[in-house]
Amino acid sequence: MSVASRRSALAAWLAAPALALACAHAPAQVTVEEVPPQRELDVPYVPTSQAVVEEMLKLAGVTAKDVVYDLGCGDGRIVIAAARQHGARGVGIDIDPERISEAKYIANRVGVTDRVTFKVGDLFEADIGEATVVTLYLLPEVNRRLKPKLLRELAPGTRVVSHDFTMGRDWPPEKTVRLGRDTIYLWTVPARR
Repeated sequence: MSVASRRSALAAWLAAPALALACAHAPAQVTVEEVPPQRELDVPYVPTSQAVVEEMLKLAGVTAKDVVYDLGCGDGRIVIAAARQHGARGVGIDIDPERISEAKYIANRVGVTDRVTFKVGDLFEADIGEATVVTLYLLPEVNRRLKPKLLRELAPGTRVVSHDFTMGRDWPPEKTVRLGRDTIYLWTVPARR
């Protein structure tokens, strides 16, 4: 059974008892209240290639001592690779519940659930203080909006790696790696003044 089929079956299973109960106690005219829409995504979901994932982790120098946070983690591939290939702990945060469900499923399939956690959440509100590495594949304006949070909440020495997009002119990257048509940037959070 595919992941999409599992999700669909689970959604139907969860909805069926609530619907049956609502119908049993409903007056003749039933108004179904719509679920409020979630906040619009800041960036579209575009998976990072495995080659870029590996280069991001290499550029950050990820080891088993690290806690890797992926903000806007999508299907969790960066956090999962950090755990699987480097023994790191990881946390993936994404506002899209479908992506988090997929990430959890994959983590379970590859046997890293003891080292990774995935959370539905807003990357601007997430507690990221324990991270020693933060990975991003966002858009330039989102990186710029996120930069003050990174500088405020991350410990000096924390590495930040971004796929394709910088943090703006006032925080130039320390290293830049080109991998085909992709570019990977590295920053280190400076000491606080």
